[in-house]
Amino acid sequence: MGAGWAHFAGQTALLAASGAMRRDRRNNGPVLTELTAPISRRTPVRRLVAPLLIGLSALTLAALLGPATVLAHGGDVPDPPSVGTLVFGWSFDPLIWLPAIAALVLWRLGVSAANRAHPDHPIRRRRTVYWVAGVFVVVFAVDSGFALYDTTLFSMHMIQHLLLTMIAPPLLLLAGPILLLLQASSPAARRRWILPFLHARVIKAISFPVVAWVLFSAVMWGTHFSPLFDAALENDWAHRLEHALFLGSALLFWWPAVGPDPSPWKLRPPARVLYVGLQMPQNTFLAVAIFMASVPLYQHYATSTRTWGPTPLADQQLAGGIMWVGGNLVFMALVMLFIWIWMQDDERRAVGEDRRLEAERAAIREREVQLASRRAAEAAAGDRSTG
Repeated sequence: MGAGWAHFAGQTALLAASGAMRRDRRNNGPVLTELTAPISRRTPVRRLVAPLLIGLSALTLAALLGPATVLAHGGDVPDPPSVGTLVFGWSFDPLIWLPAIAALVLWRLGVSAANRAHPDHPIRRRRTVYWVAGVFVVVFAVDSGFALYDTTLFSMHMIQHLLLTMIAPPLLLLAGPILLLLQASSPAARRRWILPFLHARVIKAISFPVVAWVLFSAVMWGTHFSPLFDAALENDWAHRLEHALFLGSALLFWWPAVGPDPSPWKLRPPARVLYVGLQMPQNTFLAVAIFMASVPLYQHYATSTRTWGPTPLADQQLAGGIMWVGGNLVFMALVMLFIWIWMQDDERRAVGEDRRLEAERAAIREREVQLASRRAAEAAAGDRSTG
C-alpha cells in the first residue's frame, strides 16, 4: 500500500507541474507568486514556484508512505564511529534533503527577484553564503555521520543540539530571509500579506525578547528533563519533533539580536549584550545538572546493548561538558561581538554628534560674518549720508 501511495504522490506532482506550466500567467495565485520575477521571457519563475512546492510536497508524502521511511531510532547499534563513518555516513533522508533543497531554490529565486526589483541595491553575496551555510549546518546536524550515532551516544546527540540551537540559527538570520522576502515582493504583497503578518499580535507576543528568552530556556530544560527525550530516542517522529523545537525556539530567540531582519522588538547593542549574556548562566546550570548526575538520566542510553566506547554515565558526562564548554564559548563569542558592535555604534554616534555640532558652529560663524558685513554696510551708508 505504501508503494501505491508513493506512485500516486509522484503522479500528482507531475500533473500539478504540467498543469501549472500550461496555466496562463493571469490566473496565478496572489500570495507567493509576487515573490519572484521571470528568469527569462519564456519561463517565468513565479510559474515554477507552485509546481516546485507541490512536487516537493508530493515527494515528501511518497517518502512518508513508502517503504523507505523505516528509519527506526533505538534499533541496531552501529559499529564504532570512525573518521570515515562520521564524514561519509550520510543517510540522505528525503524528509531532510527535500526541505533543504527547497530552501536553497527559493532563496535563489528570491535573490533574483530582489536584484531585478532593486538593481541599484543588489543582494550582497555574503547573505547567500550565510543562508547556504545555515542550511548546510542543519542538514549536517540531522543527516550526517554524527546523526548516525545520536541514539547511541549522548555526546553525539549533544553536538546535534549545539548545531541546531547555536550555530545554524544565527547563520540563517544573518542572511536576512524576512528582509529578502520584503525586497523581492511587490508593494501590494508587502502591504497585504507580509507586513500584517509581522505586525500580528501573536508574532509580537512570541517575539518579545523576554518571552523568546523564556521559551528557548524552557525548550532546553523541558526536552532534557522530560519523557520527550527518551521518546525521541525510541521514536523517529518524536526525534524530528525535538529537532524542530530546538531549531524553532532558537530562531525565535536569536531573531531580536542577530541579523538584518526587521523585528517588532529589535534590540540595541547594549540590550543584545544583556539578552545573550544572560543565557550563559542558564546554559551552565543545565550542563552542570547533566554533568553532575550520578546515574544515567535516560533509560535508552542506560539499557543500550553497545559494547564499545564510554560507559553511559561517562558518555553523559562528556555530553554535559560539551554543552557547558561549547555552548558558553558560542555565547561568549557573540557577547564579545555585540560589545564590539556597541563600541562601533557609540563611535559612529560620537562622530555624528561632532559633525552636527561643527555644522551648527559653522552656521553660527556664517551668520556672525553676515551680521558684521551688514552692520559695516549700514555704518558706511550712514557716514555717506551725514557727509
